[in-house]
Amino acid sequence: MSQVSVEEKITEEVTGGEFEREPVPQSKLKSWKSFLGMYAGEHAAGTEFMIGPLFLTAGVSAFDLIIGLLLGNLLAVLSWRFLTAEIAVKNRLTLYYQLERICGKKLVIGYNLANGILFCFLAGAMITVSATAVGIPFDMEMPKLTDTMPNGMTWVIIVILIGAVISLIASKGYDTVSRAANWMSPAIVLAFVACGVVALNQLGVTSFSDFWNIWGEGSEPFPGQIKYTFWHVVIWSWFANAAMHVGMSDLSVFRFAKNANSGWTTAAGMYVGHYMAWIAAALLYAVYLKSPEAQALLSNGEAPPVAPGPLANNAIGIFGIIAVVLAGWTTANPTIYRAGLAFQAIMPKVSTFWVTIIAGTVATIAGLFPAFAMKLLGFVALYGFILAPFGAVIVFEHFFHRQAGIVKNYAEVANIKYNKAVLYAWAISFGLFYFISLQFDVFLSFVTLPAWLLCGVLFLVFSKSFKKKVN
Repeated sequence: MSQVSVEEKITEEVTGGEFEREPVPQSKLKSWKSFLGMYAGEHAAGTEFMIGPLFLTAGVSAFDLIIGLLLGNLLAVLSWRFLTAEIAVKNRLTLYYQLERICGKKLVIGYNLANGILFCFLAGAMITVSATAVGIPFDMEMPKLTDTMPNGMTWVIIVILIGAVISLIASKGYDTVSRAANWMSPAIVLAFVACGVVALNQLGVTSFSDFWNIWGEGSEPFPGQIKYTFWHVVIWSWFANAAMHVGMSDLSVFRFAKNANSGWTTAAGMYVGHYMAWIAAALLYAVYLKSPEAQALLSNGEAPPVAPGPLANNAIGIFGIIAVVLAGWTTANPTIYRAGLAFQAIMPKVSTFWVTIIAGTVATIAGLFPAFAMKLLGFVALYGFILAPFGAVIVFEHFFHRQAGIVKNYAEVANIKYNKAVLYAWAISFGLFYFISLQFDVFLSFVTLPAWLLCGVLFLVFSKSFKKKVN
């Protein structure tokens, strides 16, 4: 055994095989094939059953949806390839450890808390998705698009039971979560394809022009929704996973890649999940909108409900119900697991099992309130807007530290608990652009990129300034 192999074996034993605080050794690197299936499965899941129909409630046109998603998802893939994967293979560190070296331990605690809570809310929305399918045999009243509170005891009981099962699976650890996702994902992708084909048949589509005319020139948004234009679709789909790519969360994934070209595998997730699956789910809702029930609601000025369970059941029956349940699980399971890890960084003495149960409990409580799922477009935009600027700190330090004359990993080098340059840069960029969004009614995803850029620039300026004061 070579000296390198001995060192790698020792490193793996010390870090428990996950290399949380060490660069991933060469012997543990994975080929692009390892990432292809993961991204295809992770992004064809519960969120897709909600997001597709919600685009229709925003009154999108055919061009806005089909071409807008094509471009927006391409921008997301480019962000993963040339930012996230590029930095990941250079440093081979997790997001959390890399942030700790730049920001200091105290600031990372704040990041982990925000990350964990937002993960719980997202998981809660997916519990809601699964509940709409489980409730069908019990003739449960489905939540409306405008609902915020639980609509009955049946809903509460079903959500609590689903949340308990998902939390227990997540608490068993990553291997259990991974096995569950790998088993469920092919069935979910097949269900999306089947739903799309059946929906096209139900809509009487026989040509591309028929398909295009489903959305046509668009429509007025439903009550309580905002109108989505081409640029809304492009920018929103680009930043739907902002926390993962420009926010650098997937550094933890791509640190295992042999080279940065593995970043291209994210296209499998974007064009299977965030293109095919979103459009297939939108087609399901288009079928429902033609029903007498939906037409009656629209004539009364009410928004027809966006409940994935009944929509899939209408298309492919019991397989649709099962697919929606599994889709909710495949998103909620790893999301609760990730939230548990974020909380464990704050409470290191608490076991992984119990922090995951805590995360699952918070997610289940969130799942009781349909607003998190029914307002998923807005929530995902907020999630990315809050977390993405932290990624700008990593990106700008990596590419511009020499030009700016700043010290890399300053918190580690200076042995400080929190780096004021990071705190001030994030607070100013977040506060300024969130105020602009609220005051001038600007779509939140439109200000995510400016906030990200400003945070990166301010970080360089403040780092230069505070370095002079320290030295």
